[in-house]
This record gives sequence, structure tokens and C-alpha cells, in this order.
Amino acid sequence: MSKPYQVLARKYRPHTFGEMVGQTHTVKTLMNALDNNNLHHGFLFTGTRGVGKTTIARIFAKSINCESGVSSNPCGKCVTCLEIDKGQSVDLIELDAASHTGIDNMRDILENAQYMPTKNRYKIYLIDEVHMLSKSSFNALLKTLEEPPEHIKFLLATTDPQKIPITVLSRCLQFTLQKLTVEEILSQLKFIMDTEGLEYEEFALNQIADFGNGSMRDALSLLDQSISYGNGSVTTKDVKDMLGLVHHNDIITLAKRLFNQDVQACIDFVRMLSHKGENLTQVLKDLSSLLHQISVAQILDTIEISDDVKMLSTQISNQDLQLFYHIAINGNKELPLAPSEQIGLEMTLLRMLAFRSNTTALTTPKKKNTRQSTNT
Repeated sequence: MSKPYQVLARKYRPHTFGEMVGQTHTVKTLMNALDNNNLHHGFLFTGTRGVGKTTIARIFAKSINCESGVSSNPCGKCVTCLEIDKGQSVDLIELDAASHTGIDNMRDILENAQYMPTKNRYKIYLIDEVHMLSKSSFNALLKTLEEPPEHIKFLLATTDPQKIPITVLSRCLQFTLQKLTVEEILSQLKFIMDTEGLEYEEFALNQIADFGNGSMRDALSLLDQSISYGNGSVTTKDVKDMLGLVHHNDIITLAKRLFNQDVQACIDFVRMLSHKGENLTQVLKDLSSLLHQISVAQILDTIEISDDVKMLSTQISNQDLQLFYHIAINGNKELPLAPSEQIGLEMTLLRMLAFRSNTTALTTPKKKNTRQSTNT
């Protein structure tokens, strides 16, 4: 019987600090604390979804309960490490605060905190989305968090630290996890594809990494979807079709017509994209990204750029480029308010042309005066 399929986000979840992608400042601090056995009783990990909050908390739990001793490198082979990896450790109590918001749930949990761990060195409470707890639950947690027994560690994770009472924040070491860069996500995606022995186009993985918006989990979910869509391979065309992206060549063509101040060609091209059913909101976002690339290329001569970007960088001044980017960013905000995506995009492009420094004013030809002058 074949093994059930395991999604990539779970299959490639880091099990040691060395396997973590990004979050260098948090990992370094925790590793030093573990190696020096200088452990606080409360840790708060904040950051957007999919950046490693729960993963770091579980690795930390293994590090302090590993049967080989407290260190930043848990063995990963002892019974305790294996139980934590499988989510079966009796001394690692994981609580989803979103579904346990009431005071009764918190009181039951904290009443057991006074008892020693069943088999491990520490009893660990990992509370995810802790900001969802009610005010009374926070008050109940506060007393234990202020004077916890020596065998208790609290690991709190949240995407919204602003909702956590300051009294709780002041009793925890707080670590803010940053969004991952496109390069960090791309490197991990390439490693996974190579490990799985699957074919891919690097530009396609780059699009997935960019679409992940700083979240490794989101990017891996998209990679899973792309592999299924492409029947084992990931290509640029498949990713474009799956995510509703616009072909890069179309954005280059639109930029050329825009830089040439060809109003009719710009409008015709937008209407052609609309007729094809392209995502015009994505068109404007991709155009903004292209304008950024061109601007960087004009300022930094040493970076590697495509021939298209190099050519476009010579066709517009940096001042006009900054103006176009500003208009594009504001156009993205206004697009949902426009009567339609097409009208919103067309008006954004017309605004760029109208305010460009060397654009000839678009005026309506004056009608000839057909009235005959008469002598009186």
C-alpha cells in the first residue's frame, strides 16, 4: 500500500534551526540562549502567516526537552524529539486560542500547570493566535505567566500583537519574524524541486515566490498546486494560466507604447487584453514592477538586466519614470472604485501621458467657424 501524499509545507517543514529559511536574528538569539542555558519562561513570536512562528516554537520545544540535553541542536532521534515532530508529546500542550477563547478553557489548562511534566524536562504551553483569547482568559494567564513554576515554558504565537495586553507583552521575550524575501523563498522552492526530481522553469518558480508575498507556506501551497496542474512539472505558461498572471511580453509591449506616447496604441492594447480575459489589475501591478526595474537599471549600471529593460531604460527620463510609478501605485488603489477594470487601467495610462513632461497636450481640434462675416 502506497504512502498517503504529504503536502510540501509539512514534508519540508524545518526540524532544526539550521534548516530554517530566513529569520536569522530570531534563530541566532534563541540558539545562543539555548547553548548558554539562559532560558526565559515566556516567548512571543509575532509575524504574518507562514513565516515560521509555530515551526520555531516546536524546534525550541525539542531543544529544551531533547534527551541528549538542552542545546540548539536537538538530536531529532530520541523518543521525545520524534514525539514532538509527530505532535504526540504529552508535555507539549498545543492550544489554538481561536477555538479556546473562554475563561473555562484557560482555567482548566492552567490548573494543570502546577504539576510536574509527565516524562520530559519541561512542560511547554504553545498557544497559537494568542491574541484571540478573551480579556478574562488573558487575566487568568497573566498570573501564571508572571510567576510560573520552574518546569513551565510558555511559547505564544500571533499575527496581531496589537491586540495582546501590554501586561502580557511585558512578561515575554518578543521576537518579530519578518516576511521572507523572494530570493529566500525561490531558493527553497528550487531545493524542493531538485530533491523531488521534478522539472521546472526558474522564472515560473520566481513567479510563485513573488506571489507568496513573503509567506513560505503560501508559496509551497502554490507550488503543490502548480505541480498538480502541470502533471509533475512547473512551467511559466502553466503558472500564468493557473494564477491568472499576464505574460511578461505583454507588459513590455504596453510599456513600449506608453513610452512612445502612442495613445491610440495603448488604448487598443488594453482593450485587446480585456477581450482576451486578462486580469487587468495584475497588468497594472506588473507594469508598476517593470517601472521599478527600469528605474533601478537607470541608477545602478552594475546590475544584470534583460535586454528589454535595458532598451526601455533609455527611452524615458528618471523624472518621468518616477511620475509614472507614482501614478501606477495610486491607480492600483483607485482601480476597485472605477466603473470597470478596463476604464480604470485606461484612465491610469492616460494620466501618465497627460502629465509626462514632454507630452504634447491632447487637445480636441477646433471646429472651423462656418459663419460668414457680414458688413454692416
